[in-house]
Amino acid sequence: MINAAIIGLGWWGRQIVDVFAAGKKSDALLITHAVDVDPAAAGEFARSHNLVLLGDLAEALGSDAIDAVIITTPNSLHETQIIQAAGAGKHVFCEKPLCLTHAGAVRSVEACNKAGVVLGVGHERRFESAMVEAKRIVDAGELGAVMHVEASFNHDKLVDMKGDNWRASAVEAPAASLTATGVHLTDFFLHMFGPIAQVYAETAKWVMDSETGDSLSLQVRFDSGITGYINSILSTPLYSRFRVFGTKGWLEVADRVHPSEQGPASLTICRKEGEYETTECPPVDTVRVNIETFARAAAGGAPYPFTDQELIGNIAVFEAICRSVESGAAEAVGSFQHQ
Repeated sequence: MINAAIIGLGWWGRQIVDVFAAGKKSDALLITHAVDVDPAAAGEFARSHNLVLLGDLAEALGSDAIDAVIITTPNSLHETQIIQAAGAGKHVFCEKPLCLTHAGAVRSVEACNKAGVVLGVGHERRFESAMVEAKRIVDAGELGAVMHVEASFNHDKLVDMKGDNWRASAVEAPAASLTATGVHLTDFFLHMFGPIAQVYAETAKWVMDSETGDSLSLQVRFDSGITGYINSILSTPLYSRFRVFGTKGWLEVADRVHPSEQGPASLTICRKEGEYETTECPPVDTVRVNIETFARAAAGGAPYPFTDQELIGNIAVFEAICRSVESGAAEAVGSFQHQ
């Protein structure tokens, strides 16, 4: 069991606290403290969850009662806070994106490695039962040679967000929906198919009060030659699909709920035209599973299942996507993700 402090009690910070609230206690992690820039606004929530509300991050990092921090702050703060926490010997779980630049991701990973602490990241979609099975099927070669992959992750949970929210800022959330949903999909692409060589991205602004828009369309080419496509929208009802096309068949994962909730998903395989095998996959509290996996690794258990190459590589891809949006051209990811 490790004790953790939640850094930031905004929407998602509170969501994580609720996942581990009374009645749902974990044998791996206990959230005991909280830090927020607005103690007055956070006070009632902290009291209702028996959290010790601290004045700043430094106070949390100086406490022997805290083993780890869970960072749910604006994206531009992640790098500095990860490095500070690692320097204090605290394990770090950081919400996505890990950082906003490749160089920042390298510095963050290196700081945690140097300090000997575990670095976790909020890509909970890897832990969905349907996605785990999809990876097993692909790895087993059941689809033959993979040629193409497609993914959509769309929802409207943030559609009414005000323009002064940090999530609407071009600095904090570049490339429209990339930081909210798209970065989850690039993580899984890398996890399943390896390094990405090139990206071409376009954004569009429709109804959201956001500086960078609410829609991202992304084409990718992997080092292996596999092609891919990602669709990510923040102003339409939930639509979540993942498809893999191979020389011996294709599969599709269809989610019915957002990862913040629990609900079933289906996995369909087609090996011959007109013949479909559909399996209902059980719901998983993926936010909890991800953080508990991190906590167990921090306590000396099985290693956390994200490699340094994947952590850094996803931000190299992220950075290339942002460059492509600005340039209007395809951008090479380069060798950064291999470091």
